[in-house]
Amino acid sequence: MFGHDNEPVTLHRDVNAVMIPAGVEVKLREGMSGFITQALGGSFTVYVEGNLFRVAGVDADALGKEPVRPPELPPGATDQDVEELIWQQMRTCYDPEIPVNIVDLGLIYRCQLGRDDDGARIVEVDMTLTAPGCGMGEILVQDVKEKIEIIPTINAARVELVFDPPWNQSMMSEAAQLQTGMI
Repeated sequence: MFGHDNEPVTLHRDVNAVMIPAGVEVKLREGMSGFITQALGGSFTVYVEGNLFRVAGVDADALGKEPVRPPELPPGATDQDVEELIWQQMRTCYDPEIPVNIVDLGLIYRCQLGRDDDGARIVEVDMTLTAPGCGMGEILVQDVKEKIEIIPTINAARVELVFDPPWNQSMMSEAAQLQTGMI
């Protein structure tokens, strides 16, 4: 879905968005016009009034698009089923400036499914950023947390930003390296 070729858009309602790359939350107003420059993982990157903004998939209706539906698990899902869905969900998280998901970028260092004291499923994730000073870091962390916690049977997700070891391009999957022209 990358390369919306700057699809024109007019906002159908007020919508919360995040300025890229600063990570500042703003409200875009109904009637504002711009372009969708990227639509990946259910979120949208829009260009409005000279700036880039990220609009969450749950707010897609503000852009005239279908809101993103939550993931589903089969009845009696096993831990393995849940783990597969966690990784699928993380693959729907994208750096708003790079059209590659965070898993293929090599930003997920650890993902562990466990149980809390009450037996409820919890997930712990260590992730990094392509650049430590990126203003979108907390936004990406929140995106991962929300996309994991929306999975049925997950009680909580703890997502932590780590910078050791520092990320480098060799951590990207071969497909991501091909997609970005690095090999």
